[in-house]
Amino acid sequence: MKISPKKKLLFYLFFIGINLNNFSYASSILVPMDNSQSNHLKAYGVSYWALENGVTIEWLLNYKGGAFLYPHIKTLEEELIIRGVKYTILANGQVNAIRSEIGNPEINMEITQLEKAPKIAVYTPSGKQPWDDAVTLVLEYAEIPYEKIYDSSIVIGLLPKYDWLHLHHEDFTGQYGKFYAAFRNYPWYKEQVAMAEANATKLGFNKVSEMKLAVAQNIKNFVIGGGFLFTMCSGTDSYDIALAAHKTDICEHIFDGDPSSQNAQQELDYNNGLAFEKYQLERNPMVYEYSSIDGTQIRRSKRIVEKMDNFSLFDFSAKWDIVPTMLTQCHTNTIKGFMGQTTDFVKSTIKTNVLIMGENKLLNTARYIHGELGQGTWTYYGGHDPEDYEHRVGDPPTDLNLHPNSPGYRLILNNILFPAAKKKKRKT
Repeated sequence: MKISPKKKLLFYLFFIGINLNNFSYASSILVPMDNSQSNHLKAYGVSYWALENGVTIEWLLNYKGGAFLYPHIKTLEEELIIRGVKYTILANGQVNAIRSEIGNPEINMEITQLEKAPKIAVYTPSGKQPWDDAVTLVLEYAEIPYEKIYDSSIVIGLLPKYDWLHLHHEDFTGQYGKFYAAFRNYPWYKEQVAMAEANATKLGFNKVSEMKLAVAQNIKNFVIGGGFLFTMCSGTDSYDIALAAHKTDICEHIFDGDPSSQNAQQELDYNNGLAFEKYQLERNPMVYEYSSIDGTQIRRSKRIVEKMDNFSLFDFSAKWDIVPTMLTQCHTNTIKGFMGQTTDFVKSTIKTNVLIMGENKLLNTARYIHGELGQGTWTYYGGHDPEDYEHRVGDPPTDLNLHPNSPGYRLILNNILFPAAKKKKRKT
């Protein structure tokens, strides 16, 4: 059958249209993490879910607030829709243009591959609820799985099973959070003491402080061996102080049944800690404070109110300092402050080899710090709850459905994905 020239033209145009459509077919999913994102926190959860399912993704550091780039897989797209995360479908040409922009040596951006979901452990007593701790709260909200472990698991050597460890708001010094003055007659406090003493006896220790020191040292060895440690609030300074006090007794009689060493201050071994030095212990058991590391009291002495209390993130070179760049990805450089038993860290007590990633310039304190130890890393983040300025014992839990774009909580989740990054040697 003879085809007319007109039909030949129509067929040709139809054929060209099909091929153009195939050429421009989307190859990738871009999840922006700037102010256009509808739910920053859930976006981390989808990224973790992708890694769990064997999908390698890319983190576009400093591009659109630290965007994620996924291969265009239908189930991934469906997961983004279900969780309410904003995304855009990109064609090959668009992806190549982004790569070209990021690759420009004059642009402070970088691409890092995320390859494997880290196995996450949270050091916390079994009776704690997720809302007692900002990390477990945001893990639950972002739908990122984790396992709870506590003293016995660490003492018997189970930490190497995990890649990433968070320390719940714990007191590693054996002073029960220094809650004695205000809460010694409360049932929960008595229960906490009884449980800790029973655990110490069961594990063969004479005192709780000795058990906590053994736990602290095991955690340090975990980091040296390549683990990633993250902790907030009192899990920061109490942990460091416990390590420094490994040769002395800093607990008063009301905590462990015998007096502290009269020379405890002089007997501290700062070299055994990770982050701090030259601090003064708070020896009074009736004072809700561990040492001069914490910046909480500075706020009170300077009459700093909530609206004045902000901290700022440092800018790092994405192409040269990729680790701190990952840890500081955010859609704003200024973040509202929040208090805790340990709110932030007085700069004069921070070791010189520690990297400060966030600071309160008004108070000359550091909020967010990081360091390397052996093959691993540690990160300390001051404060209790990024969306509750002055969280108190017994306060209701924070509803993260009201804060899906929380920059303070984003910093926590940066630490969750950080271990998944393809290892790169630091440029020299």
